[in-house]
Amino acid sequence: YPSKPRLQSKAVLNGVLSRAKVLTIDTMNPTVKKVEYAVRGPIVLRAVELERELSEGMKKPFSEVIKANIGDAHAMGQQPITFFRQVLALCSYPELLNDSTFPEDAKSRARRILQSCGGNSMGSYTASQGIDSVRQDVARYIERRDGGVPCDPDDIYLTTGASDGIVTMLKLLVCGEGATRTGVMISIPQYPLYSAALAELGAVQINYYLNEEKCWSMDISELQRALDEARRHCNPRALCVINPGNPTGQVQSRQCIEDVIRFAANERLLLMADEVYQDNVYAEGCQFHSFKKVLFEMGPEYSDTVELVSFHSTSKCYMGECGFRGGYMEIINMDDEVKAQLTKLVSVRLCPPVPGQALMDLVVNPPQPGEPSHDNFIKERTATLSALAEKAKLTEQVLNTIQGISCNPVQGAMYSFPRITIPEKAIQEAMEPDMFYCMKMLEETGICLVPGSGFGQTDGTYHFRMTILPPTDKLTILLNKVKEFHQKFTQQYS
Repeated sequence: YPSKPRLQSKAVLNGVLSRAKVLTIDTMNPTVKKVEYAVRGPIVLRAVELERELSEGMKKPFSEVIKANIGDAHAMGQQPITFFRQVLALCSYPELLNDSTFPEDAKSRARRILQSCGGNSMGSYTASQGIDSVRQDVARYIERRDGGVPCDPDDIYLTTGASDGIVTMLKLLVCGEGATRTGVMISIPQYPLYSAALAELGAVQINYYLNEEKCWSMDISELQRALDEARRHCNPRALCVINPGNPTGQVQSRQCIEDVIRFAANERLLLMADEVYQDNVYAEGCQFHSFKKVLFEMGPEYSDTVELVSFHSTSKCYMGECGFRGGYMEIINMDDEVKAQLTKLVSVRLCPPVPGQALMDLVVNPPQPGEPSHDNFIKERTATLSALAEKAKLTEQVLNTIQGISCNPVQGAMYSFPRITIPEKAIQEAMEPDMFYCMKMLEETGICLVPGSGFGQTDGTYHFRMTILPPTDKLTILLNKVKEFHQKFTQQYS
């Protein structure tokens, strides 16, 4: 028989048949290569290596790695809310409903959730938009929070954490090519989810800078500058706001929110309000104002026209239940045809994690006065938020005692974002001075922080982000180590 022609993509090397890989760094999706996520970047990878080396007995100048790089409350020692975990345990293993050690209100809540699940099991799929009864509870929660402003459960979409909702909305927004390509305005400093998602989607990132001199406040003139410049090369369509702020810890005033809404209305921008830290407000005189509440207080001229999507999560506030991936988004004034497309889009992923949906239900509908679990719930919730408030104040105070470091008040959220002075010699030596600074701190002290360049910062300034989540005793050690390291670093490179 005639021999078959040899395929050019194959070769015989030492008698072994091989072929070039289909997927290589040159043939993969180019937008994925543009994605960066500093919160879990090279410094965090090195921190994991150091933990392994310590466990293997290698000698280091420190006995443990303290990860202050990410807002993972329970990993930092924060305790879960008892009632939440009781109900989730009952839902996961319904046989426990016969156990007398569980309070009756937890059992009642678990039965209600299970009755909303196919086959009375959390292992079943739910509606793609989320369990109906949970969306109804979310709507009632929003109405209570916003002083009676109506909320339609059909405008609620349960999500896999707030991140899932944010990325889903960005997918809906992005279109066009060249000068018509969608641009999205994001704050600088920003949470890297936004820049990563925009890079993956091939959208145009429009930076507007928060005012560090005024406690990271938003400035309408800066929004206008960023918008006007962007319109020369893209089509700006959305404005993202994080309030309370990540990584900057500010709480925007009601007047600021009203000004932002008016700006979005005048410039025909869809508003995305990331409000996952809405219970994390610590500073005296500060208060959380939801964008929706302010929007409706401004009257029909705005409340009937401005497109708003707001996001919340089970991962932050006093809950800290990051791993359950629970969240929701509420859409306001969305075009009906677009809403149908949104529902189609979320149906592709079938449904959000059901335990996360159940947890979201408990967050928006916690134990009520007179129920067996109410007093303990209030006690645990208050203790967690009070401890965070104390640690926010401690972090600001200690950092501001260090020459060469200045820290704005941590008004809310879970982070501080202090400015650091890096000596000129170190700046000349390093391509990324704040990365160099943070990596050196990790290697010498075991403290894992995230350099400000991962969030964006004004040219010529340097920062790092650290969480305020470690227990007070460990946070005190961390802050003292930062102080010692900064003094040593400054002397070494002066």
